[in-house]
Amino acid sequence: MTDRPSGADAPTGADASADADAPTGADRLSGPDAFAAADAVVYDLDGTLLELVVDWDRVADDVAAAYAEHALIPPTEDLWKLLDAAEEYGIGAEVEAAIADHERAGAARSRLLPLGERLLSGADTRPAAVCSLNCEAACHIALEEHGLVETVDAVVGRDTVETHKPEPESLLAAIDAIDAEPDRAVFVGDSASDAVTADRAGVAFVSVADALASDDI
Repeated sequence: MTDRPSGADAPTGADASADADAPTGADRLSGPDAFAAADAVVYDLDGTLLELVVDWDRVADDVAAAYAEHALIPPTEDLWKLLDAAEEYGIGAEVEAAIADHERAGAARSRLLPLGERLLSGADTRPAAVCSLNCEAACHIALEEHGLVETVDAVVGRDTVETHKPEPESLLAAIDAIDAEPDRAVFVGDSASDAVTADRAGVAFVSVADALASDDI
């Protein structure tokens, strides 16, 4: 998402205004230079290293059905806001399970992307981690499916810590797990939400395209 669906987890309203106090990143390197200069790399998963084969419209339908089973009217059509709201409605476990079921199945059918191929090649020997909006189990399934387990030192999914992207906690947890410092790490992702997550964490953000453009690793 992209971790899918693309853009669905980008912040709006209160989330967007909360970024006013976040670091601008102006004093940090950017693009391929930032990627090459970093001591450690944290990667988003879906849309970055690989692509989960998930019908996100069907996921949204199943989540809406979980609300309907309890005679509840979904407060929004946004999948991730429905997940967050589910706890307040007392159906958090059911909604999480509905999403995670699709993610695990999609991880088993996932496709490796160019950045994942490069990581698999062993060309980059820096400490690496995954920070994903997908559930942690799906992350492990996808990494194992493509032989990437040994290429990363830590995996943080949306259910690993208390909050998920675009809140910074999961990214900071991934950086801490590989004994790196936020100002010496980069976060590589494919979505606006990934960029917001990095900014809130005080970590340089690098797009997938810029990471692929960096040959100095």
